[in-house]
Amino acid sequence: MQKLIYGIGAFLALLIIIGFALPRTHQIEVRTEIDAHPATVFALVNDFRRFSIWSPWAKTDPNARFLYSGPNRGEGATMTWDGAIIGSGNQIIAESHPYERVEIAMNPGEPGAAESWFHLQPGVGTTTVVWGFKADYGLNIVGRYFASMLGGVVMRDYAEGLASLKELAESLPTADFGDADIEHIVVEATDIAYLPVISRPEPLAISEALGRAYFQILTFIDINDLSDAGAPLSITHNFNGSELRFDAAIPIRGVNHANPPNDGGVRIGQTYAGAVVRVRHVGSYRPLNATHRKITAYLAAAGMKQNGAAWESYVSDPGKVPESELLTDVYYPIKSN
Repeated sequence: MQKLIYGIGAFLALLIIIGFALPRTHQIEVRTEIDAHPATVFALVNDFRRFSIWSPWAKTDPNARFLYSGPNRGEGATMTWDGAIIGSGNQIIAESHPYERVEIAMNPGEPGAAESWFHLQPGVGTTTVVWGFKADYGLNIVGRYFASMLGGVVMRDYAEGLASLKELAESLPTADFGDADIEHIVVEATDIAYLPVISRPEPLAISEALGRAYFQILTFIDINDLSDAGAPLSITHNFNGSELRFDAAIPIRGVNHANPPNDGGVRIGQTYAGAVVRVRHVGSYRPLNATHRKITAYLAAAGMKQNGAAWESYVSDPGKVPESELLTDVYYPIKSN
């Protein structure tokens, strides 16, 4: 019996010695190339709500519960999970550098704390994504043993996750919104005088239609003792490929019950009130369509739903400002999370 005890003790001592000889840190990295711009990929890894769509754990444990807190995206965004298969834990975005990398702290301050990261390397219309994981087990010998055995499993899960990320990113609109000045703001309703317009979807035709409409609206404002109160607007309603339907509008002050609701087609109404995405377009009006495509791509990548008609606000007067300096604000109403 004494020999058996000695033998067990020696075996345990050997396990401890081997355990301390094993690396205290465990690190893996997997990578893939995605046929999408870094801005699109970044939007999918910088938001845990988007992360949950393509991550391998959502498929592994479809009944797991995921809770989100803090900002919707970027530094401070937090996700907590609880599942029968994947267990429980939490992670927080510790650093977020647009279109380049995201650093994530996993179970911070708790046993099993670790970190993961996404590094994005731009190509020609593509992005190479590196997804890494690192854990420091310190004096936890059991953790060191499990790390050496489970490393292959973690790499497999990460590889599967990147494959899902690639599939999702490549299914989204291809416009690169990385250079767009995107703002999330809340706007208030403004009284407007507006006129429904139909035009061919050509810059010259749209410009001429807007000019005629604004003249008619300004005449309506003068006749009804109103005053203009802001930059002219164009509120898009429908585009079917052959014609564009929109409202030409001018913000106004002085509205009262005596004003006619409809005079020669000009009507009085109000602009949208609520959450919007705003992008500032600088320069000629001709490439405004490209700005709209960028906003649409951004909304798709970020998982946001449009909540009404988009509009343009022509901040600069083209008769006083050089074409290269014209400022146009483009607004897209969005549904709040």
